[in-house]
Amino acid sequence: MSFSRADRSLVGQWWWTVDRWMLAAVVALLFLGAILVLAASPAVATRIGMDNFALAQRHFMMLPLAALAILGGSMLSPRQVRRAGVVLFLMFLTLTFLTLFIGAEIKGATRWIALGPFSLQPSEFLKPCFAIFAAWMFALQKTNPGVPGNLISVLVFLVVIGILLKQPDLGMTAVVTATWAAQFFIAGLPIFWVLLLVGLGIAGLVGAYFMLPHVTERVDQFFNPESGDTYQIDRALEAFQNGGLYGTGPGEGSVKLVLPDAHADFVFAVAGEEFGLVVCLLLVVLFAFIVLRALARLLGEHNHFIILAATGLVTSFGLQAIINMASSLHLMPTKGMTLPFISYGGSSIVAIGLGIGFLLALTRRRFPGSVEA
Repeated sequence: MSFSRADRSLVGQWWWTVDRWMLAAVVALLFLGAILVLAASPAVATRIGMDNFALAQRHFMMLPLAALAILGGSMLSPRQVRRAGVVLFLMFLTLTFLTLFIGAEIKGATRWIALGPFSLQPSEFLKPCFAIFAAWMFALQKTNPGVPGNLISVLVFLVVIGILLKQPDLGMTAVVTATWAAQFFIAGLPIFWVLLLVGLGIAGLVGAYFMLPHVTERVDQFFNPESGDTYQIDRALEAFQNGGLYGTGPGEGSVKLVLPDAHADFVFAVAGEEFGLVVCLLLVVLFAFIVLRALARLLGEHNHFIILAATGLVTSFGLQAIINMASSLHLMPTKGMTLPFISYGGSSIVAIGLGIGFLLALTRRRFPGSVEA
């Protein structure tokens, strides 16, 4: 793709202002994700009675939508990002609430709304959109003290996590909470409230351990493997051992034949077995590059909304990647959470694409007189 710097078209201006290095890293993740889903999904599809490449085909059908979300989102101005994020937040908050009543129950949780042969998980879209809404509220508190933005953000946050816990979805709750807390901290939350929030977070995790049986089981298995079934994590660790430095080769892995969710929650283990430590480290580098690159682009930024929104989006993206990879390596209790752009997923990959599109838009170069927030 080549455009003259004098090109004033929408695409031309986008090309010369977007962070092309970050965009290249995102494209690399999408490409590696397509390869890994193609490698991991046939075994899973066969095991659940589907055609070999049925899951891969579904994934490839969602890739154009994810790409469209990335490109479309990245072409917006910060003001358009704010408006789109807030409107989408209200829409997906409503849909997430409706899952409690009309959601399809899968593995004891009601997080999905059936749409014919497909299903929509509204909370995946709620996650990046809430980061935009919270940033707007925190920024309003700074620029217009007459608006109780912090209070509104706190109240809406409580509503969001209340719905997520009701589904229940503790992993999503943890990511949303950490993202919101990071934004609140950057917005200038006094140290007393920081310590209070940390204390409440710890209390929430302890409460989840004692009140949610599946959380109790996973934590107990993490600290004492003999206390329960550790089949999935044992197979995941076996995959990494089999792969060694360079892997067994594409399609040559054996653990994916017996590892549940090898195409989704444990796709990192498939990468470890078939492509080895080298590719696993490449994935880590790509995720780290996107996070650090986005933060670096914010160093000279003075617009409160842009700083807070981009911080929230990149925190959510990076934290989700860390949780997935750490779970696969048994560095933390297992949690069903996709690896961004790498795991099989419909709602997940499109929602992450939307969040990254917003992030690319917020980190574009802007010039005097341009429309900001």
